[in-house]
Amino acid sequence: MATLQTPWYNKTVEALQLNGKGERTQQSYARAVRMLIEFHGKDPDQITEEELKAYFLHRKNVDQWAPNTLRIAYCAIKFFYLHVVRRDWHILNILKAQSERRLPSVLTRDEIDSIFQRINTFHNYVFLTTVYSCGLRLQEALYLETGDIDKSRRLIHVHRGKGAKDRYVPLPDDTVRLMRQHWRTHRNPKLIFPALGRGHNLGPTSTTPMAIESVQGAFRRAKFKAGIAKKRVSVHTLRHSYATHLLEAGVNLRIIQRYLGHANLETTMVYLHLTQKGQEDAFGIINTVMQGFDHGSH
Repeated sequence: MATLQTPWYNKTVEALQLNGKGERTQQSYARAVRMLIEFHGKDPDQITEEELKAYFLHRKNVDQWAPNTLRIAYCAIKFFYLHVVRRDWHILNILKAQSERRLPSVLTRDEIDSIFQRINTFHNYVFLTTVYSCGLRLQEALYLETGDIDKSRRLIHVHRGKGAKDRYVPLPDDTVRLMRQHWRTHRNPKLIFPALGRGHNLGPTSTTPMAIESVQGAFRRAKFKAGIAKKRVSVHTLRHSYATHLLEAGVNLRIIQRYLGHANLETTMVYLHLTQKGQEDAFGIINTVMQGFDHGSH
């Protein structure tokens, strides 16, 4: 039986690399293929089209996988069978997961302040402040380097953005001061948020960033202490909140799109649904614009 460490795995990763897929996509696709192999207990080139069909129906109807989980599995296994095993099956052309259109959760500025006040460790506080005030993805913030900071222009050069896209984002003055204060506690020559170790003595020599689990755990605990009951609130919610707060403050949607690193404006337009600004006086504006249709006055 094939496992993740067989030539099938190596061939999959090689094909994904040649196709320009990022490291996280490689991992998720390889995991999806491994789950298929483990489900049927045989090498993937021995799996038939009917068995593949049965697999997807089982995941959808029995395991009741969420649409996004199914979508990843569909994309991964379709790529695998087309480009690695080289099967031209009809089922690969009809795979389609239902689109989920759930709006993301957003925190108010008061809620964010309430959470941040309950972050106990300084390095987690600075990290989460940077994520929010610069609209960064968690991974982008983790791998920030000293050379990414343009001090004179108050910009962060994001080199490791989603889809291998570089961008510049504004760096607020208060965030600069916090980052400098934090850097003086470890003085790592490269990383802004290095792994500090149990005794916080590895900072100067660490070559890896702080653990994702550490900052996520700190955020969850602070959110609980702050009494935030909103659903689906995570570190990534800070990025959604950043975009929504900029929109409410009057920043142009195209500018927000650039700061977030979205390829399509449609992705950024979701934040129009998350703000009430402009709706409260829309009726009055419409009333003014549509004046002059009083038939009795003529």
